[in-house]
Amino acid sequence: MQKNSLLLEWEYYADKNALVFAEQQALAMAKKHLQYSHSPYSNFKVGAGIQLVNGLFIGGSNQENASYPLCLCAERVALAAAAAVHPNILIQAMAVTVKHPNKIIDKPAMPCGACRQVLCEVEQKQQQAIRIITQGEQGGIYVFKSALAILPMAFDASYL
Repeated sequence: MQKNSLLLEWEYYADKNALVFAEQQALAMAKKHLQYSHSPYSNFKVGAGIQLVNGLFIGGSNQENASYPLCLCAERVALAAAAAVHPNILIQAMAVTVKHPNKIIDKPAMPCGACRQVLCEVEQKQQQAIRIITQGEQGGIYVFKSALAILPMAFDASYL
């Protein structure tokens, strides 16, 4: 038997002002899009903000459906919007934030597994890492150097 391990690394920022300006803007876009969340069942609002390499920003919010498998995560909404409106522009970073009406979320909420998979495939397609910035409604900020950092040993097209 051989034991192996993975190392998960991220940067921690106590305040958004410590982020580079473009990442502050991506986080602001994510927070802005919380208001567009359609989450009547869970009341859990998620906003995403994408920074494109050309300096533009795209937002997205979660869109729930009574049939939960049909729900759309904010991250995939933002990725789809970026691909539809700016199909050949690379994604530099994505910020994700959350809000709940009944409690303050003071720690980052990470993208779900499906969103991590999609983010990794977008990274692979564009051959450039996407920085992942996460923050709760308040509190510290985690920044990961790439989507692959939050989905180690990812399944990709090389297996097909």
